[in-house]
Amino acid sequence: MNTIGITPRDVARELARRYSTMTHDELDVLEGILVPLKYQKGEMILKEGDVCRNIYWVVRGLVRQFYTKNGKELTEYMATENTICMCIESLFHEEPTHLQMMALEPTILYAIPKASLEQQAIKNVNIQMLYRKILEESLILSQKQADMLRFESAQDRYAKLVKRAPQLVLRAPLVYIASYLQMTPETLSRVRTSALLGGDR
Repeated sequence: MNTIGITPRDVARELARRYSTMTHDELDVLEGILVPLKYQKGEMILKEGDVCRNIYWVVRGLVRQFYTKNGKELTEYMATENTICMCIESLFHEEPTHLQMMALEPTILYAIPKASLEQQAIKNVNIQMLYRKILEESLILSQKQADMLRFESAQDRYAKLVKRAPQLVLRAPLVYIASYLQMTPETLSRVRTSALLGGDR
């Protein structure tokens, strides 16, 4: 699949650039395990009760991870282009996930199957490094998100998200952004207005 001019080789190179140095042969190996996936807006990537078996690299689109509590959907994470997403607990325990993943826009992902990645990591130190760096990044992001929600004001949470993921703020529905930042849509609206007015001064 090459609907937007991005090949599996391009994805392998970008993953190597970001996470680990690789030789031509190592890029061949990484390219060989990548699986292209395409989703329409609103289509589920992973449902509650599924087992997550892949790490996903977003080539195009917007992905929302969420869970349901007391009949209400709560946004856990959102990913745009050149971002990793996964349900990490389900991935490692190989148990059904409580998280769900949905495409909020027409979305192209490349799946990196955990089983294939681990098989290659045993034989190749640079692929092992890539695997470790991806997991490190995911855990650090989770910790930063948890700390932000615990310790920072609504204004600071929003400002950090704007700085870290401006495309996300522009493209994701406000109700999902509010849920992700653990505030009501009304609070988010006030924070956004305040930020805009502050920016004009």
